Amino acid sequence: MNHKSGFVNILGNPNVGKSTLMNELVGEKLAIITSKAQTTRHRIMGIVNGDDFQIVYSDTPGILKPNYKLHESMMKSVSSATVDADLIIYVTDVIEKTDKIHAYLNKIKNKKIPVLLAINKVDLAEQETVNQLIIEWGKIIPGAEIIPISALLKYNIDKLFDRILELLPAGEPYYPKDALTDRPERFFVSEIIREKLIINYLQEIPYSVQVEIDTFKESERLINIRAIIYVLRNSQKGIIIGHKGEALKKVGKQARMDIEKFLAKKVYLELFVKVSKDWRNKERQLRNFGFR
Repeated sequence: MNHKSGFVNILGNPNVGKSTLMNELVGEKLAIITSKAQTTRHRIMGIVNGDDFQIVYSDTPGILKPNYKLHESMMKSVSSATVDADLIIYVTDVIEKTDKIHAYLNKIKNKKIPVLLAINKVDLAEQETVNQLIIEWGKIIPGAEIIPISALLKYNIDKLFDRILELLPAGEPYYPKDALTDRPERFFVSEIIREKLIINYLQEIPYSVQVEIDTFKESERLINIRAIIYVLRNSQKGIIIGHKGEALKKVGKQARMDIEKFLAKKVYLELFVKVSKDWRNKERQLRNFGFR
């Protein structure tokens, strides 16, 4: 069989650049990117097709110690990504200390599948530092092939892609050849809105919000979207809405512009804010938000 196909799962700690790398490899912005930790909450698949290959990438939440049922669900998706992979890309960076060993690294080391270890953000370090990190990570995961990269500057991304393709197993495609992701449009709309909330608000607000698409109605010329932003407390609701609703209007305008680019269609977007105390620990509500 000349066709190659497989699941390439991207793992690593928060803020090392997993989502930036995923978007670069896929060639589309599927995963939201901010400077704040825990930005990625779901496992997101991005599919890259060629005449003789299909690569199914998965971006996963950053590995963390769970404090809420939300975190537990996030870590379940990380665990599943260590099980169903044909190839693992473990992402670290030049800032992260090599002593951050955790159970997931042991799982990766014990897997009998190829591991590519990408040291990201090498543009921020001297070559001597990068060389030392290569030596240290080579001792931590002896079987891994280590590739220094800069996802932001696209450095060595072609090299990483070539190795992925070489290591991919033979097989038929898992998804239709025109597929880009396994997620519906509603999911990406909610993620775009959440990204704007993360960017525009400080402190605990980004970690306290979740977005649900209540209405998604498409006509010939326009898509009408009604989204609900859930927060934990009334004080957070007031902060998000802002004086005379100006803060929420700003988020809505930014989100609408990006949603229109993503959907390639005019959008009418309505945003509402509701309080749902302790939603991060409510299993039914988490299921409604797409967590398992």
